[in-house]
Amino acid sequence: MKTVFKSLVAAATMAVVATGAQAQEAKSLQELLDQVQKNRVSEARINQQREAEFQSARADKQALLRKAQADLQAEQDRGDRLQQQFSDNEVTLNDKAAELDQATGTLGEMFGVVRQAASEAYGRVSTSLVSAQYPGRDDFLAEMSEESKGLPNIQELEDLWFALQKEMTEGGQVVRFSTQVVNLDGGTSEQEVVRVGTFNLVGQDGYLTYDVENEVVQPLGRQPDSHLVASAEDLLDATSGMVPFYADPSQGAILGLLKQKATWSERYHAGGYVGYTITVMLVIGLLIGLYKLVTLTVTGGKIRSQLKNPGNPSEGNPLGRILKVYQENKNADAENLELKLDEAILRELPSIESGINVIKIFAAIAPLLGLLGTVLGMIATFQTITLFGTGDPRMMAGSISMALVTTAQGIIAALPLILTHSIVASRSKSIVHILDEQTAGIVAAHTEAEKA
Repeated sequence: MKTVFKSLVAAATMAVVATGAQAQEAKSLQELLDQVQKNRVSEARINQQREAEFQSARADKQALLRKAQADLQAEQDRGDRLQQQFSDNEVTLNDKAAELDQATGTLGEMFGVVRQAASEAYGRVSTSLVSAQYPGRDDFLAEMSEESKGLPNIQELEDLWFALQKEMTEGGQVVRFSTQVVNLDGGTSEQEVVRVGTFNLVGQDGYLTYDVENEVVQPLGRQPDSHLVASAEDLLDATSGMVPFYADPSQGAILGLLKQKATWSERYHAGGYVGYTITVMLVIGLLIGLYKLVTLTVTGGKIRSQLKNPGNPSEGNPLGRILKVYQENKNADAENLELKLDEAILRELPSIESGINVIKIFAAIAPLLGLLGTVLGMIATFQTITLFGTGDPRMMAGSISMALVTTAQGIIAALPLILTHSIVASRSKSIVHILDEQTAGIVAAHTEAEKA
């Protein structure tokens, strides 16, 4: 179409130019008539040329139309063939699926069973202490339990069986191996570790744990009681034979709880200032009791020595000083002598009984201080409940610990103080009894001598 249009424009332009030129050149009507006739012949020729071009273009368009219609028919035929082929393939796939189900039979259930077994084995192996010695054992099980989409082959089934068998075998052995242990300060060191089945790991720092997420071996944040750690050290040092050992059958759960158990030091400090006061009283009372026990024992020994030699009184013991008073007042009458001797005994009593009542007072005050700590602890507990409620018992644990610990500290302090007071008072009374006995004997002998 573009070609035909261009030809028409060119022809019209030429005719106009020619006509205009001839019109300009015509000198008469005859010349003008001749020019018009010539132009008509030229226009007829141009029209014929244009008509021929139109006919040629029409033939080309018809050829293109026929070609497009042929292509359309070909594509429609191809679509019908593909549709038929798709339908045939659907029938074939259904037949093959039914054939596959019939061929596999009960093996179809094997996929679910194997995935379940692999999942359970993965959960057991990934958290097992055996993985600390053999890392990477759970990679195959994780892939088989989560990523496998088809039936397992013989090799995969054998690997699953081997993983389960190895876990059972290693769970009944006590082995020694070397591994990297993360220290509490953040560093690592190569240590020799003893694994007791799937229960415990023992190293230089005592009981160890296996961090499943980071796949590292590290010591407990706090070791259990000393006798438990001693059994672990004995196991680590042993080379053969039977060794008593405290194993954790929960694979570390009990040891994890023991880390939260308060030590004796923490329990003691839970008593606070009341507990410290009770401790000071206990120490002072025991020191006074020990001092009095030593001094009374020495005094008792000196008195027994003086009893063996009453005729030679000594100033170094109470009985000697009383006998000296008697020698100085031999000529006095019995009544005055008795008063002099009573006065001498009264002078000796303060040194003999000094400090004993202090022990008795401390023994009586200690339980009262414990009761005071209990009251203060309960007051703090109720204040905590008022502020935060009872949702978290751990917030009240400190106050309750103070209430209970101070009571225990008061009773614990009172018991040895009472015992110490009883012993010291008994020694003091025995000495005073000897002095009274000897004084009474002296007075009786003096009275008899006067009557004679």
